[in-house]
Amino acid sequence: MPKKLFSVDLNKKMDEQAHPGHNRWHPDIPAAFSVNPGESFRMECLDWTDGQISNSDDPSDIKYVNLNRVHVLSGPVYVNGVEPGDLLVVDILDIGAFSEHEWGFNGIFDKTNGGSFLVDHYPNAQKSIWDFNGIYATSRHVPGVEFAGVIH
Repeated sequence: MPKKLFSVDLNKKMDEQAHPGHNRWHPDIPAAFSVNPGESFRMECLDWTDGQISNSDDPSDIKYVNLNRVHVLSGPVYVNGVEPGDLLVVDILDIGAFSEHEWGFNGIFDKTNGGSFLVDHYPNAQKSIWDFNGIYATSRHVPGVEFAGVIH
């Protein structure tokens, strides 16, 4: 198994982690770690909302999600020997959920908090929780549906 170079605690927000991540790409953000070209490594990530959405039937977390605290990213990663303008090929060898957090969500933002492109048809916050079982996902909010999908 590749060495884990970035760990997260699911009980903490990104800015509370042992090594805080970031939420944008910018050259002034220092690298969290460095690797050599061709090196395989593992890094853990939080979901894009920084853990604001819970595995519950209540959509109020979607309704009141703080959109100023989103798009949290692990890293950045410095690749030794790379110069500005170099082209990198990055292969993602595996991706998956934490064993204690094998679920994801779909959400419709409330009209008063960002809305969606169909906000006039769906003005209220809604969500569906999807449980992962191998490559399949099912939802208690969408009964009778199972699909094979790739976690992203």
